[in-house]
Amino acid sequence: MKRLLIFAVLLAGALQANAQSRDFSFGKGVETQYSVLKEVAASYVDTIDYQKMLTTGIQAMLSTLDPYTVYIPEEEEEDFELLTTGNYGGIGSLIKKRVDGGVLISEPYAGSPAVLAGLAPGDTIVAIDGKSVFGETSEQSTSRMKGVPGTEVKLTVIKGRTGKKEDVVVKRERIHIPSIAYSGIIKDSIGYIKITSFTEKLSREVRPALADLKNKGAKRIVIDLRGNGGGVMEEAVEMISMFVPKGTHAMSSKGRLETMNREYYTTSAPFDTEIPLLVMVNSSSASASEITSGALQDLDRATIAGKRTFGKGLIQSVRPVPYNGQVKVTTGKYYIPSGRCVQAIDYSHRNEDGSVGNIPDSLKKEFKTIKGRSVYDGGGITPDIEVDEHVYSRPTLSLAYFDITGDYAIEYYKKHEKIAPATEFYLTDEEYEDFVNYAASREFDARSAAQTALDQLITMAKREDMYDLYKAEIDALAEKVNMDKAQIIRVKKAEIKPILEEEIVSRYYFPEMGEMVALRVDTQLDKAIEKWVSGI
Repeated sequence: MKRLLIFAVLLAGALQANAQSRDFSFGKGVETQYSVLKEVAASYVDTIDYQKMLTTGIQAMLSTLDPYTVYIPEEEEEDFELLTTGNYGGIGSLIKKRVDGGVLISEPYAGSPAVLAGLAPGDTIVAIDGKSVFGETSEQSTSRMKGVPGTEVKLTVIKGRTGKKEDVVVKRERIHIPSIAYSGIIKDSIGYIKITSFTEKLSREVRPALADLKNKGAKRIVIDLRGNGGGVMEEAVEMISMFVPKGTHAMSSKGRLETMNREYYTTSAPFDTEIPLLVMVNSSSASASEITSGALQDLDRATIAGKRTFGKGLIQSVRPVPYNGQVKVTTGKYYIPSGRCVQAIDYSHRNEDGSVGNIPDSLKKEFKTIKGRSVYDGGGITPDIEVDEHVYSRPTLSLAYFDITGDYAIEYYKKHEKIAPATEFYLTDEEYEDFVNYAASREFDARSAAQTALDQLITMAKREDMYDLYKAEIDALAEKVNMDKAQIIRVKKAEIKPILEEEIVSRYYFPEMGEMVALRVDTQLDKAIEKWVSGI
């Protein structure tokens, strides 16, 4: 007993010393930081932008923890609201800054104040409330167009199709960007819903969409979460609720604070617990997307297809800080019904896109689904049906990166008052050749992967003083692989043409129909459905 008492006293002393050590380190760091700022403020030779310096310092400090713990100053609160709710006050259009300084209307949202006021793709805003937009950044112009719903903003616009200058008064509204990009019957009585984010009240969009698909004869449902980075955790639970009995265990969370240790059960009546369900995922499917797909996999309620997901099993909570700021802090980890956590084991080693890197089997732990199938942790959700995505060529990605396809779509819109219905629209060979000439006149990196590899070979040969030795072979190879812009765009026609058609349809029939057009060449989805239906 005496030994136990001595051990208890020593343990208590160690814990107290450890706590004191942490407190001392914290106090020392805060005091040092304050002293550095004080000295810089008193002695620095030039004028200091304190707001910028302090905000940068806070963000840098938080970045040592993880990428998701961030400071949100008051001026960024509206952007944060857009991410969590999909709402903002404004005119309802995607815009881009023109080279000449004007603001181009790129894609107005269906039914938005911009559309109601007669604004169209290709219109250029030159002044907002009488003040020129020239010399402003895109963010500054956007900020001036946003505002309290119900207020008006006067835009001076040069119309894209006529070139006429006119004033357009737009009444701002509460703009809601739908989380459902597209919903419809795609083939063989299969209903399809593409969800781009888990914003608040997502379930209120999904339930009516599911009902509509069922009314149209859907016998199977595909939920597409590819590229969906997540959002509100509770909405993931609501998504799960639609396909399993009420009261089903959906997930749990664990954290340092007792309030983070809780179990989540479905509380809403299901939409359908029997209809066959396929969930599409990829390396950009994260957080709430992984809760949804992982839980439905653990509950043996859905087949998961595509590629392994991102691997983010962390939960963030938003806390208020002085001067109307907020800090989004990682406060816990979530666990899906089998007990596994999708957070990457080795957080430091990820792929270029940030998703989970290679995890050795020795580091993975086995878990069981409701029906006894083996599933594993280690990072992300591994699909039941693995299907590779189409890998686009460098020139195609470059055209998209520089938005040359989007710019051409606007030029096309200016020249053509109407087009065929979205389901019937295809570019003619002559129209594609027009795009070839347009794109060839623009600046972008048109080199193929073979050309870049050859360039690297030449660089290395010169560095090692061996270029002259290989020059004849290199010149012969260069003659075969080197192509000018027009040539490479023609060679990649099968890949580029569908992207152009999607962009053009989006300008006439809004982005939802553009998504429908994109499905025509979605080979990953087609292969996944084929394997799913056949039971492979």
